[in-house]
Amino acid sequence: MTTTGPLDGIRVIEVGTLISGPFAGRLLGDMGAEVIKIEPPGAPDPLRTWGQAELDGYHFFWTVHARNKKAVTLNLRVPQGRDLFLDLVERSDIIVENFRPGTLEKWGLGYDVLRERNRGIILVRVSGYGQTGPDAHKAGYASVAEAASGLRHMNGFPGGPPPRLALSLGDSLAGMFAAQGALAALYRRSVTGDGQVVDAALTESCLAVQESTIPDYDVGGIVRGPSGTRLEGIAPSNIYPTADGSWVVIAANQDTVFRRLCAAMGQPDLATDQRFADHVARGRNQDELDTIIGAWAAQRQPADIISTLSEAGVISGPINTVAEVVEDPQLQARGMIADHWDERVGRNIKGPGVIPVLSETPGTIRCAGSARPGQHNEDVYGGLLGRGIEELDALRAEGVL
Repeated sequence: MTTTGPLDGIRVIEVGTLISGPFAGRLLGDMGAEVIKIEPPGAPDPLRTWGQAELDGYHFFWTVHARNKKAVTLNLRVPQGRDLFLDLVERSDIIVENFRPGTLEKWGLGYDVLRERNRGIILVRVSGYGQTGPDAHKAGYASVAEAASGLRHMNGFPGGPPPRLALSLGDSLAGMFAAQGALAALYRRSVTGDGQVVDAALTESCLAVQESTIPDYDVGGIVRGPSGTRLEGIAPSNIYPTADGSWVVIAANQDTVFRRLCAAMGQPDLATDQRFADHVARGRNQDELDTIIGAWAAQRQPADIISTLSEAGVISGPINTVAEVVEDPQLQARGMIADHWDERVGRNIKGPGVIPVLSETPGTIRCAGSARPGQHNEDVYGGLLGRGIEELDALRAEGVL
Protein backbone atom coordinates (compact mmCIF):
# COMPACT_ATOMS: atom_id res chain seq x y z
CA MET A 1 0.00 0.00 0.00
CA THR A 2 1.65 3.22 -1.14
CA THR A 3 1.15 6.41 0.82
CA THR A 4 0.51 9.86 -0.51
CA GLY A 5 -0.93 13.11 0.77
CA PRO A 6 -0.15 15.75 3.38
CA LEU A 7 -0.08 13.22 6.24
CA ASP A 8 2.48 10.96 4.54
CA GLY A 9 4.73 9.67 7.33
CA ILE A 10 2.06 9.83 10.05
CA ARG A 11 0.98 6.50 11.54
CA VAL A 12 -2.47 6.07 13.09
CA ILE A 13 -3.74 3.17 15.19
CA GLU A 14 -7.50 2.81 15.03
CA VAL A 15 -9.37 0.81 17.67
CA GLY A 16 -13.12 0.73 18.10
CA THR A 17 -15.98 -0.12 15.81
CA LEU A 18 -18.74 1.19 13.59
CA ILE A 19 -18.87 4.77 12.51
CA SER A 20 -17.48 7.69 14.50
CA GLY A 21 -13.95 6.43 15.24
CA PRO A 22 -13.53 4.66 11.89
CA PHE A 23 -14.75 7.78 10.08
CA ALA A 24 -12.06 9.85 11.82
CA GLY A 25 -9.51 7.19 10.85
CA ARG A 26 -10.75 7.23 7.28
CA LEU A 27 -10.35 11.01 7.04
CA LEU A 28 -6.76 10.78 8.27
CA GLY A 29 -6.07 7.89 5.91
CA ASP A 30 -7.51 9.81 2.97
CA MET A 31 -4.93 12.51 3.65
CA GLY A 32 -2.08 10.02 3.43
CA ALA A 33 -1.65 8.69 6.97
CA GLU A 34 -0.82 5.02 7.41
CA VAL A 35 -3.83 3.72 9.36
CA ILE A 36 -3.65 0.39 11.17
CA LYS A 37 -7.11 -0.82 12.13
CA ILE A 38 -7.27 -3.24 15.05
CA GLU A 39 -10.10 -5.76 15.35
CA PRO A 40 -10.39 -8.29 18.19
CA PRO A 41 -9.73 -11.84 16.99
CA GLY A 42 -13.04 -13.53 16.28
CA ALA A 43 -15.02 -10.29 16.69
CA PRO A 44 -14.68 -8.24 13.50
CA ASP A 45 -16.03 -4.71 13.23
CA PRO A 46 -19.80 -4.98 12.59
CA LEU A 47 -19.32 -2.33 9.90
CA ARG A 48 -18.15 -5.18 7.66
CA THR A 49 -21.79 -6.27 7.43
CA TRP A 50 -23.42 -2.81 7.17
CA GLY A 51 -24.86 -1.18 4.08
CA GLN A 52 -28.07 -1.97 2.24
CA ALA A 53 -26.66 -3.43 -0.97
CA GLU A 54 -25.25 -6.96 -0.98
CA LEU A 55 -23.02 -8.70 -3.51
CA ASP A 56 -21.64 -12.20 -3.01
CA GLY A 57 -22.54 -11.90 0.65
CA TYR A 58 -20.59 -8.65 1.14
CA HIS A 59 -21.85 -5.21 2.16
CA PHE A 60 -20.29 -1.89 1.26
CA PHE A 61 -20.32 0.54 4.18
CA TRP A 62 -17.01 -1.17 4.92
CA THR A 63 -15.66 -0.23 1.48
CA VAL A 64 -15.95 3.46 2.31
CA HIS A 65 -14.91 3.64 5.97
CA ALA A 66 -12.17 0.98 5.86
CA ARG A 67 -10.45 2.42 2.81
CA ASN A 68 -6.76 3.24 3.06
CA LYS A 69 -6.37 1.07 6.18
CA LYS A 70 -4.35 -2.00 7.08
CA ALA A 71 -6.27 -4.58 9.11
CA VAL A 72 -4.73 -6.46 12.03
CA THR A 73 -6.24 -8.55 14.79
CA LEU A 74 -5.25 -8.06 18.42
CA ASN A 75 -6.76 -8.92 21.79
CA LEU A 76 -6.19 -5.88 24.01
CA ARG A 77 -7.66 -7.66 27.05
CA VAL A 78 -4.66 -9.96 27.59
CA PRO A 79 -1.12 -9.01 28.63
CA GLN A 80 0.54 -10.16 25.40
CA GLY A 81 -1.93 -8.15 23.37
CA ARG A 82 -1.35 -5.15 25.57
CA ASP A 83 2.42 -5.45 25.05
CA LEU A 84 2.05 -5.63 21.27
CA PHE A 85 -0.24 -2.61 21.34
CA LEU A 86 2.31 -0.59 23.32
CA ASP A 87 4.99 -1.59 20.80
CA LEU A 88 2.76 -0.13 18.10
CA VAL A 89 2.16 2.99 20.19
CA GLU A 90 5.92 3.52 20.43
CA ARG A 91 6.08 3.69 16.62
CA SER A 92 2.92 5.68 15.98
CA ASP A 93 1.62 9.24 16.13
CA ILE A 94 -2.13 9.01 16.73
CA ILE A 95 -4.53 6.56 18.34
CA VAL A 96 -8.22 6.82 17.50
CA GLU A 97 -10.69 5.02 19.78
CA ASN A 98 -14.43 5.21 20.30
CA PHE A 99 -15.00 2.95 23.29
CA ARG A 100 -17.07 3.91 26.29
CA PRO A 101 -14.91 6.12 28.57
CA GLY A 102 -12.79 4.08 30.94
CA THR A 103 -12.41 1.08 28.64
CA LEU A 104 -8.77 1.66 27.77
CA GLU A 105 -8.02 2.34 31.43
CA LYS A 106 -9.68 -0.97 32.38
CA TRP A 107 -7.24 -2.73 30.04
CA GLY A 108 -4.26 -0.89 31.52
CA LEU A 109 -3.92 1.30 28.44
CA GLY A 110 -4.89 4.74 29.74
CA TYR A 111 -3.22 7.83 28.37
CA ASP A 112 -0.68 7.91 31.20
CA VAL A 113 0.54 4.45 30.17
CA LEU A 114 0.60 5.34 26.49
CA ARG A 115 2.53 8.53 27.16
CA GLU A 116 5.19 6.62 29.10
CA ARG A 117 5.95 4.72 25.92
CA ASN A 118 5.64 7.69 23.58
CA ARG A 119 5.47 11.24 24.95
CA GLY A 120 4.34 12.47 21.54
CA ILE A 121 1.37 10.13 21.18
CA ILE A 122 -1.97 11.79 20.47
CA LEU A 123 -4.99 9.92 21.81
CA VAL A 124 -8.21 10.79 19.99
CA ARG A 125 -11.22 9.69 22.04
CA VAL A 126 -14.72 9.71 20.56
CA SER A 127 -17.67 8.96 22.83
CA GLY A 128 -21.33 9.73 23.28
CA TYR A 129 -21.02 12.43 25.95
CA GLY A 130 -17.30 13.10 26.39
CA GLN A 131 -14.70 11.80 28.82
CA THR A 132 -15.92 13.85 31.80
CA GLY A 133 -19.22 14.96 33.31
CA PRO A 134 -22.18 13.11 34.87
CA ASP A 135 -23.11 11.30 31.64
CA ALA A 136 -19.60 10.31 30.60
CA HIS A 137 -20.12 6.69 31.61
CA LYS A 138 -23.12 6.22 29.31
CA ALA A 139 -22.89 4.50 25.97
CA GLY A 140 -23.86 6.79 23.12
CA TYR A 141 -25.38 6.37 19.68
CA ALA A 142 -25.88 9.00 17.01
CA SER A 143 -29.67 8.81 17.25
CA VAL A 144 -29.65 9.73 20.94
CA ALA A 145 -26.86 12.31 20.55
CA GLU A 146 -28.78 14.09 17.79
CA ALA A 147 -31.85 14.16 20.02
CA ALA A 148 -30.15 15.10 23.30
CA SER A 149 -28.19 17.92 21.65
CA GLY A 150 -31.36 19.61 20.37
CA LEU A 151 -30.48 18.95 16.74
CA ARG A 152 -33.31 16.53 16.10
CA HIS A 153 -35.86 18.86 17.69
CA MET A 154 -35.30 21.23 14.78
CA ASN A 155 -35.90 18.63 12.08
CA GLY A 156 -39.21 17.99 10.38
CA PHE A 157 -42.37 20.06 10.14
CA PRO A 158 -44.05 22.18 12.84
CA GLY A 159 -46.40 20.08 14.93
CA GLY A 160 -45.07 16.78 13.61
CA PRO A 161 -42.75 14.16 15.10
CA PRO A 162 -39.03 15.01 14.79
CA PRO A 163 -37.65 12.61 12.16
CA ARG A 164 -34.03 11.68 11.75
CA LEU A 165 -31.95 12.06 8.63
CA ALA A 166 -31.51 8.62 7.06
CA LEU A 167 -27.83 8.69 8.03
CA SER A 168 -25.85 8.47 11.27
CA LEU A 169 -25.17 12.20 11.19
CA GLY A 170 -24.03 12.48 14.81
CA ASP A 171 -21.36 9.85 14.27
CA SER A 172 -20.05 11.54 11.16
CA LEU A 173 -19.95 14.97 12.79
CA ALA A 174 -18.04 13.56 15.75
CA GLY A 175 -15.62 11.81 13.41
CA MET A 176 -14.99 15.07 11.58
CA PHE A 177 -14.34 17.02 14.78
CA ALA A 178 -12.12 14.20 16.05
CA ALA A 179 -9.98 14.34 12.89
CA GLN A 180 -9.83 18.13 13.15
CA GLY A 181 -8.64 17.81 16.73
CA ALA A 182 -6.01 15.28 15.72
CA LEU A 183 -4.60 17.70 13.14
CA ALA A 184 -4.52 20.54 15.67
CA ALA A 185 -2.74 18.30 18.17
CA LEU A 186 -0.21 17.27 15.52
CA TYR A 187 0.63 20.90 14.91
CA ARG A 188 1.00 21.63 18.63
CA ARG A 189 3.26 18.59 19.00
CA SER A 190 5.52 20.00 16.29
CA VAL A 191 6.04 22.98 18.61
CA THR A 192 6.27 21.28 22.01
CA GLY A 193 7.12 17.65 21.25
CA ASP A 194 4.26 16.52 23.46
CA GLY A 195 1.07 14.71 22.52
CA GLN A 196 -2.29 15.19 24.19
CA VAL A 197 -5.83 13.83 24.43
CA VAL A 198 -8.45 14.91 21.91
CA ASP A 199 -11.92 14.48 23.44
CA ALA A 200 -14.77 14.55 20.89
CA ALA A 201 -18.36 13.84 21.96
CA LEU A 202 -21.26 12.98 19.68
CA THR A 203 -23.63 15.29 21.58
CA GLU A 204 -21.23 18.23 21.50
CA SER A 205 -20.48 17.71 17.80
CA CYS A 206 -24.22 17.93 17.07
CA LEU A 207 -24.48 21.01 19.27
CA ALA A 208 -21.59 22.74 17.50
CA VAL A 209 -23.45 23.05 14.17
CA GLN A 210 -26.58 24.67 15.60
CA GLU A 211 -25.73 28.24 14.66
CA SER A 212 -27.38 30.82 16.95
CA THR A 213 -29.86 28.61 18.77
CA ILE A 214 -28.21 29.09 22.19
CA PRO A 215 -27.78 32.90 22.12
CA ASP A 216 -31.24 33.27 20.60
CA TYR A 217 -32.65 31.44 23.59
CA ASP A 218 -30.39 33.20 26.08
CA VAL A 219 -31.23 36.69 24.87
CA GLY A 220 -34.75 36.32 23.56
CA GLY A 221 -36.13 33.15 25.11
CA ILE A 222 -36.60 31.78 21.60
CA VAL A 223 -36.83 28.00 21.31
CA ARG A 224 -36.20 27.32 17.67
CA GLY A 225 -38.22 24.49 16.23
CA PRO A 226 -38.68 22.69 12.93
CA SER A 227 -39.54 24.74 9.88
CA GLY A 228 -40.19 22.11 7.25
CA THR A 229 -38.60 22.84 3.91
CA ARG A 230 -37.48 26.37 4.76
CA LEU A 231 -35.82 28.44 7.47
CA GLU A 232 -38.12 30.83 9.29
CA GLY A 233 -37.40 34.44 8.42
CA ILE A 234 -35.05 33.55 5.54
CA ALA A 235 -36.84 34.17 2.24
CA PRO A 236 -36.98 33.15 -0.41
CA SER A 237 -35.11 29.94 0.34
CA ASN A 238 -37.32 26.92 -0.16
CA ILE A 239 -38.27 24.10 -2.46
CA TYR A 240 -40.83 24.80 -5.18
CA PRO A 241 -42.96 22.47 -7.33
CA THR A 242 -42.30 22.18 -11.04
CA ALA A 243 -44.42 21.24 -14.05
CA ASP A 244 -43.31 17.59 -14.02
CA GLY A 245 -44.16 17.07 -10.35
CA SER A 246 -40.59 17.28 -9.05
CA TRP A 247 -39.07 20.01 -6.89
CA VAL A 248 -36.29 22.54 -7.23
CA VAL A 249 -34.46 24.56 -4.59
CA ILE A 250 -34.40 28.32 -5.08
CA ALA A 251 -32.32 30.39 -2.68
CA ALA A 252 -32.45 34.16 -3.23
CA ASN A 253 -32.68 35.67 0.24
CA GLN A 254 -29.95 38.30 -0.33
CA ASP A 255 -31.32 41.60 -1.59
CA THR A 256 -29.17 41.62 -4.74
CA VAL A 257 -30.01 38.01 -5.60
CA PHE A 258 -33.70 38.59 -4.94
CA ARG A 259 -33.71 41.43 -7.44
CA ARG A 260 -32.20 39.11 -10.02
CA LEU A 261 -34.83 36.47 -9.26
CA CYS A 262 -37.66 38.95 -9.73
CA ALA A 263 -36.25 40.02 -13.10
CA ALA A 264 -35.78 36.39 -14.20
CA MET A 265 -39.42 35.65 -13.32
CA GLY A 266 -40.54 38.66 -15.35
CA GLN A 267 -41.81 40.39 -12.20
CA PRO A 268 -39.19 43.07 -11.44
CA ASP A 269 -41.71 45.16 -9.47
CA LEU A 270 -41.66 42.55 -6.68
CA ALA A 271 -38.19 43.75 -5.70
CA THR A 272 -39.53 47.19 -4.78
CA ASP A 273 -42.79 45.99 -3.25
CA GLN A 274 -42.73 47.00 0.41
CA ARG A 275 -43.73 43.47 1.42
CA PHE A 276 -40.49 42.14 -0.04
CA ALA A 277 -38.20 45.16 -0.16
CA ASP A 278 -35.55 43.84 2.22
CA HIS A 279 -34.49 40.77 4.20
CA VAL A 280 -36.68 41.54 7.22
CA ALA A 281 -39.78 42.29 5.14
CA ARG A 282 -39.41 39.11 3.11
CA GLY A 283 -39.05 37.09 6.29
CA ARG A 284 -42.31 38.50 7.62
CA ASN A 285 -44.12 37.78 4.37
CA GLN A 286 -42.45 34.57 3.29
CA ASP A 287 -45.70 32.58 2.95
CA GLU A 288 -47.00 35.05 0.39
CA LEU A 289 -43.65 35.20 -1.37
CA ASP A 290 -43.35 31.41 -1.53
CA THR A 291 -46.81 31.26 -3.12
CA ILE A 292 -45.78 33.70 -5.86
CA ILE A 293 -42.54 31.89 -6.65
CA GLY A 294 -44.26 28.52 -6.46
CA ALA A 295 -46.87 29.59 -9.02
CA TRP A 296 -44.11 30.70 -11.41
CA ALA A 297 -42.09 27.49 -10.97
CA ALA A 298 -45.10 25.19 -11.32
CA GLN A 299 -45.54 26.25 -14.95
CA ARG A 300 -42.01 25.29 -15.95
CA GLN A 301 -39.82 22.22 -16.28
CA PRO A 302 -37.05 21.89 -13.67
CA ALA A 303 -34.21 22.08 -16.21
CA ASP A 304 -35.68 25.28 -17.63
CA ILE A 305 -36.02 26.81 -14.16
CA ILE A 306 -32.44 25.98 -13.21
CA SER A 307 -30.91 27.18 -16.48
CA THR A 308 -32.95 30.41 -16.45
CA LEU A 309 -32.02 31.23 -12.87
CA SER A 310 -28.37 30.21 -13.28
CA GLU A 311 -28.01 32.57 -16.24
CA ALA A 312 -29.53 35.31 -14.08
CA GLY A 313 -27.13 34.65 -11.20
CA VAL A 314 -29.76 33.15 -8.91
CA ILE A 315 -28.86 30.12 -6.81
CA SER A 316 -31.00 27.10 -7.66
CA GLY A 317 -30.68 23.38 -8.11
CA PRO A 318 -32.41 20.01 -8.27
CA ILE A 319 -33.10 17.66 -5.39
CA ASN A 320 -31.11 14.70 -6.60
CA THR A 321 -31.36 11.07 -5.65
CA VAL A 322 -28.15 9.08 -5.41
CA ALA A 323 -28.85 7.76 -8.90
CA GLU A 324 -28.60 11.32 -10.18
CA VAL A 325 -25.68 12.22 -7.92
CA VAL A 326 -23.41 9.54 -9.41
CA GLU A 327 -24.10 10.94 -12.90
CA ASP A 328 -23.54 14.57 -11.90
CA PRO A 329 -20.88 15.99 -14.26
CA GLN A 330 -19.60 18.48 -11.68
CA LEU A 331 -19.01 15.79 -9.07
CA GLN A 332 -17.47 13.51 -11.67
CA ALA A 333 -15.14 16.27 -12.88
CA ARG A 334 -13.97 16.82 -9.31
CA GLY A 335 -13.30 13.13 -8.68
CA MET A 336 -16.03 12.93 -6.06
CA ILE A 337 -17.58 9.77 -7.52
CA ALA A 338 -14.55 7.59 -7.02
CA ASP A 339 -13.72 3.98 -7.78
CA HIS A 340 -12.61 1.74 -4.91
CA TRP A 341 -11.00 -1.56 -5.94
CA ASP A 342 -12.71 -4.00 -3.55
CA GLU A 343 -10.83 -7.27 -3.59
CA ARG A 344 -13.70 -9.02 -1.81
CA VAL A 345 -15.74 -8.90 -5.02
CA GLY A 346 -12.92 -8.35 -7.53
CA ARG A 347 -14.28 -5.14 -9.02
CA ASN A 348 -14.42 -1.40 -8.54
CA ILE A 349 -17.12 -0.12 -6.22
CA LYS A 350 -18.06 3.53 -6.45
CA GLY A 351 -17.94 5.68 -3.35
CA PRO A 352 -17.33 9.27 -2.25
CA GLY A 353 -14.10 10.96 -3.25
CA VAL A 354 -11.55 12.62 -0.98
CA ILE A 355 -12.43 16.02 0.44
CA PRO A 356 -11.03 18.66 0.76
CA VAL A 357 -8.98 18.85 -2.42
CA LEU A 358 -5.39 20.02 -1.82
CA SER A 359 -3.49 21.61 -4.67
CA GLU A 360 -0.01 20.22 -3.95
CA THR A 361 -0.48 17.08 -1.84
CA PRO A 362 -3.98 15.77 -2.56
CA GLY A 363 -5.30 12.79 -0.68
CA THR A 364 -6.05 9.56 -2.51
CA ILE A 365 -7.97 6.31 -2.29
CA ARG A 366 -5.30 3.64 -2.26
CA CYS A 367 -7.37 0.61 -1.31
CA ALA A 368 -10.95 -0.19 -0.35
CA GLY A 369 -10.26 -1.84 2.98
CA SER A 370 -9.19 -5.34 3.91
CA ALA A 371 -11.01 -8.38 2.61
CA ARG A 372 -10.64 -10.15 5.96
CA PRO A 373 -9.72 -9.33 9.57
CA GLY A 374 -6.02 -9.67 10.25
CA GLN A 375 -5.08 -9.46 6.59
CA HIS A 376 -2.02 -7.35 7.39
CA ASN A 377 -0.86 -9.10 10.57
CA GLU A 378 2.42 -10.24 9.01
CA ASP A 379 3.03 -6.85 7.42
CA VAL A 380 2.50 -4.94 10.68
CA TYR A 381 3.74 -7.33 13.36
CA GLY A 382 6.47 -8.82 11.21
CA GLY A 383 7.54 -5.90 9.03
CA LEU A 384 7.00 -3.09 11.54
CA LEU A 385 7.60 -4.79 14.89
CA GLY A 386 10.03 -7.48 13.71
CA ARG A 387 8.13 -10.45 15.10
CA GLY A 388 8.88 -13.79 13.43
CA ILE A 389 6.43 -16.16 11.75
CA GLU A 390 6.71 -18.76 14.52
CA GLU A 391 5.95 -16.18 17.20
CA LEU A 392 2.96 -14.88 15.24
CA ASP A 393 1.66 -18.42 14.79
CA ALA A 394 1.97 -18.98 18.54
CA LEU A 395 0.18 -15.72 19.34
CA ARG A 396 -2.56 -16.68 16.92
CA ALA A 397 -2.95 -20.08 18.56
CA GLU A 398 -3.20 -18.44 21.98
CA GLY A 399 -5.97 -16.06 20.82
CA VAL A 400 -3.82 -12.94 21.02
CA LEU A 401 -4.06 -12.35 17.25
